[in-house]
Amino acid sequence: MEVLAALLAQQGLQLAVVPQAVDIPHSYWGAPEAGLLGTTVFARADTPVHSLLHEACHVLCMDESRRAQLDQDAGGDFAEEDAVLYLQVLLADAVPGCGRERMCADMDAWGYTFRLGSAARWFAEDAAEACAWLQQRQLA
Repeated sequence: MEVLAALLAQQGLQLAVVPQAVDIPHSYWGAPEAGLLGTTVFARADTPVHSLLHEACHVLCMDESRRAQLDQDAGGDFAEEDAVLYLQVLLADAVPGCGRERMCADMDAWGYTFRLGSAARWFAEDAAEACAWLQQRQLA
């Protein structure tokens, strides 16, 4: 969790680690999935890395006014959701033992769906618009 807390801190976010026996506050999906409140991401030791990074990337992709209102549901449109997915794959490289390959496999296992059938193929072959979205906002 320390590596993830440091990664989030580099991005201007905070990680609030929740004790194992406690429900994760502000979680859209419920435990063990991560929760959001403003610029704080809530997680437990059993929170999947893909969930923690996904929720953090939602915060990174929204403007300050949305962050100020953020409680549990990140909202956003389809273009932003694609950008979130792309950014979470990029940030996975900064997490020892994770990386892009594992992130994509975890995303597939969780149930994300992509036109090309997998997160890895989408990232490699079909994510130009998501990458451009992030570049326009100087996030990638």
